[in-house]
Amino acid sequence: MTTRRDLANAIRALSMDAVQQANSGHPGMPMGMADIAEVLWNDYLHHNPTHPQWFNRDRFILSNGHGSMLLYSLLHLTGYELSIADLKQFRQLHSKTPGHPEHGLTPGVETTTGPLGQGIANAVGMALAEKMLATQFNRPGHSIIDHHTYVFLGDGCLMEGISHEVCSLAGTLGLGKLIAFWDDNGISIDGHVEGWFTDNTPQRFEAYGWQVIAGVDGHNAEAVKKAIEEARADQRPSLICCKTVIGFGSPNKAGSHDSHGAPLGAEEIAAARKQLGWNHPAFEIPADIYAGWDAKIKGQACEAAWQKKWQAYQGAFPKEANELERRLLGEFPDEWELTCANALIEVTQKAETIASRKASQNAINYLAPVLPEFIGGSADLTGSNLTNAKKCQLITAKDAGGNYISYGVREFGMSAIMNGIALHGGFIPYGGTFLVFSDYARNAMRLSALTKQRVIYVLTHDSIGLGEDGPTHQPVEHVSSLRLIPNMSLWRPCDAVETFVAWQAAVDRVNGPTCLILSRQNLPHQPRTPEALGDIVKGGYVLQDCAGKPDAILLATGSEVSIVAEAAKTLTAQGKKIRVVSMPCVDAFDKQSLEYRQSVLIPGVPVVAVEAGVTAYWYRFVGLTGKVIGIDTFGESAPAPALYKHFGLTAEKVVIAVQSLI
Repeated sequence: MTTRRDLANAIRALSMDAVQQANSGHPGMPMGMADIAEVLWNDYLHHNPTHPQWFNRDRFILSNGHGSMLLYSLLHLTGYELSIADLKQFRQLHSKTPGHPEHGLTPGVETTTGPLGQGIANAVGMALAEKMLATQFNRPGHSIIDHHTYVFLGDGCLMEGISHEVCSLAGTLGLGKLIAFWDDNGISIDGHVEGWFTDNTPQRFEAYGWQVIAGVDGHNAEAVKKAIEEARADQRPSLICCKTVIGFGSPNKAGSHDSHGAPLGAEEIAAARKQLGWNHPAFEIPADIYAGWDAKIKGQACEAAWQKKWQAYQGAFPKEANELERRLLGEFPDEWELTCANALIEVTQKAETIASRKASQNAINYLAPVLPEFIGGSADLTGSNLTNAKKCQLITAKDAGGNYISYGVREFGMSAIMNGIALHGGFIPYGGTFLVFSDYARNAMRLSALTKQRVIYVLTHDSIGLGEDGPTHQPVEHVSSLRLIPNMSLWRPCDAVETFVAWQAAVDRVNGPTCLILSRQNLPHQPRTPEALGDIVKGGYVLQDCAGKPDAILLATGSEVSIVAEAAKTLTAQGKKIRVVSMPCVDAFDKQSLEYRQSVLIPGVPVVAVEAGVTAYWYRFVGLTGKVIGIDTFGESAPAPALYKHFGLTAEKVVIAVQSLI
């Protein structure tokens, strides 16, 4: 008779074998958490291996993603399209089994994990999304949104600061369908953790407002099952503290960091097979073990039962059903394009001189009424980021039907939670902080780009223009460094018109995140022709032109566009032919045809680029013969006008630079 331990040992064997064949990887965690995984996946997890994207599935997140062979083994054994051949390609080029789980590559992988702590943060976002959607769409007798988010995490996740940020918020928001399993094995890369990790983790999570189920034997299936039942019955998020042995089954390396991040070796694997009673060759799984794991029939039945509920819901609430289906498919409302077109006309006609952060809030107010999937928020800077719409309603533990999240002072946590919300589906999340604090959020922003999620970062106070707060709050290198993240789109608009175009582009972009870089200080409206208005979306365009071939091109972004426009007037009065180019989005400009790009930046015409930040990025446009005016030091504490003069970001300096070139 096949036992639970036999089923769990299949995970252990596959994990040992794959890591050994790759000569790289982490066998210890999969071997230690195999018994917990067996109970969860066979007895509780609602999923359908034949339809991995079934929406009401439970989400399973491997926050300790270095133990990826645990997840790959589970996916293979339960019937996902992940073959033994795929497992044999573990950590190899272009395989479906990379070193850490990657969303969009392997069927059944819900998110990209590896940077510790971000998996649990994504899970908080997913659990929050489930709660918000359920509040918005469920009706009495019709619980069509009803699933759990389960997370495996280890000591490393708990040591990372982001886990404090997100787990605190999860408790505050009462995310009762979030259940985390702590792999309490006492081991990290450097050895036994008591030398550097002595937190009272159960008390810590109790203080957050979680239910804590402590002292669970992670190798006792009945104890694990009892803990899951207890967790599912509580209205609070739950932490199940599972005492495990890393590398369980390895006679000489179990309980040691020697099994954490390196192959066990052929001799030790043979000894482990003997100790576990696993008498099968490498990568060979007996038929009875496959039968014990196969979740295809059960998963199809689970989805079919939900489909009946969905059909009943469609009949009873057709309007709500159509709206939910639209959102889950990622389609825009019928009025989306017309709303954007009318709003752009209105913004252009108003010709306001306002800060781009205020123009951003105005854009949100145009767009939010036709996009109920908009979920805004700020890391405790709502009044500064201006991320709140006119009719925004705060999401709370008691009422998750709103559209705005107060994340508290948690920039990193906010960004990773937004990734989880986007990955879950049904929402377009955006969140704000000061640009300088993108440093805190950087790794989650990078994962937004890596996982190709539509997350919108509203980053205000974009330069020395924020003034008196000084160099600690004045970003200098941040815009250029964010531009360097692959698949990250970045807009730094020069006025309200460009700001609205940036917002529309961010929402329209479905395969990656966008940073909106916005000013604290007022920016004047820039007059532009209808042709120029249509060219904004191309990322770089001719804002002002001259007759014939220009003597020089002035290139700028954001608040510096008005500076070069003023300089152009002076130079034109001196008889120079000057073109002004605004480039709010370099990555959009780079996607244009060579013909278009050369029509904007004419080869052979000297270019002076101006941006209130580090200069290195712009030499790609000015070459060896042009000039860049920027800031290659930290800022100073003073009013904005004094700072711009002090650092030479003035029309006069631009005029001098052009004169020196021509």
